[in-house]
Amino acid sequence: MKFATVFGTLALAGVAFTVQAKTELLVYTAVEADELAKFKQAIEADNPDLDIKWVRDSTGIITAKLLAEKANPQADVVWGLAATSLKLLADQGYFQAYAPKGVEALDPQYVDKTKPPLWVGQRAWVAALCFNTVEAAKANLPTPTSWHDLAKPEFKGKVVMPNPNSSGTGFLDVSAWMQMWGDTKAWKYMDGLHENIAQYTHSGSKPCKMAAAGEVPVGISFAYRGAQEKSKGAPIDVIAPSEGVGWDLEAFAIVKGTKKLDAAKQLANWSVTRKANEIYNEGYAVVAMPGVAKPVPYYPEGIAAKMIKNDFEWAAKHREAILAEWAKRYDSKSEPKK
Repeated sequence: MKFATVFGTLALAGVAFTVQAKTELLVYTAVEADELAKFKQAIEADNPDLDIKWVRDSTGIITAKLLAEKANPQADVVWGLAATSLKLLADQGYFQAYAPKGVEALDPQYVDKTKPPLWVGQRAWVAALCFNTVEAAKANLPTPTSWHDLAKPEFKGKVVMPNPNSSGTGFLDVSAWMQMWGDTKAWKYMDGLHENIAQYTHSGSKPCKMAAAGEVPVGISFAYRGAQEKSKGAPIDVIAPSEGVGWDLEAFAIVKGTKKLDAAKQLANWSVTRKANEIYNEGYAVVAMPGVAKPVPYYPEGIAAKMIKNDFEWAAKHREAILAEWAKRYDSKSEPKK
C-alpha cells in the first residue's frame, strides 16, 4: 500500500513536471482569428515544449497596445503584425535583433535590412474589393473596376471601408493611394469616397463579411477574406482595382527584454521554415519563401502584378500624421468602438 502511494505520488509529480516543462509564450497578433488554432497546433506539434498564448486584435489596436506598453512590454513575441507597424516599433528600440535559422532562404525584400534583422516577413495581405453581385443587380450598380469608380454618385451609401486607425487593411489602402497619387490627389480622392461611405469599420475583414451577407454592395477589404467568403458560397466577386492595390506584410519580431528568449527564438526559427510558409500559403497567395506559393482559389487573377511598390520606410515614418489627418476628416462615419 505504501509502495502504491509512493508510486502514485511520483507519477503525479511526473505529470506536474511535464506540464511545468512547457514554456508559455505570450504572442500578440493580428492574424485572422479563424486561423489561430491551426497555427497554434502546427507550432506546438513541432515544438512540444512551447505553449502559445495568443492576444489577438486588429492591426491598429495591437499597435496601439504595444506602444502603450513600451515602458513595460508584456508580449514575448509579436507575430503576424503589419511590417509597417513593426518598422515603427523597431525604430523605437522595441525588438531584439535575431536571424532565425534558415532566414537566408526567404526573399530578401521581405526581411528587415538590419543585420541581424529586427523583424522578418511571413506573407503579404493585399487589398481587394468584395462586390455583392446580387445586391448590385437590385440597385442597378455597375461592377467597379477601379478605385475611382467607388467615388461615383451611383455608389453613394453603398460602400464600407475599414478605419485605418484601427485596421491595418484600412491603413494599407490610404498609404497606397498616397504613394500612387501623392498627398493632394489622394486626399481629394478620399474626400469624394467619403461621400459614398456608409460606415468605416474597425476590422479589415468586416466590410467583406458585410458585402458577403448582402448588408452592403461593396466592401473595401483584402483578398484573403474575399476568397474565404466566396468559397463559402457568398455571391461576391473579389476585385483588384486597375490602378494598383496596397499591401502589407504580416511579420514577426522578438520583444526586447523577454524573459523567454530561447523559446521566442524557437518560434522565430519555426516561422521561417518551409512548413510554415506552406501553411501561410493556404490562405494567402504571396509568401516570403520563393517557390512555395501556389495559386489560391478565388483570388483576383493577376493580383500580384497589381501590388504597388510599397515603401515601408515611408509608410512607417508618416503613419501617425496620416492617421491623425484621416480621423479629423472622416471619423464621423466610424462605427462605435466596443
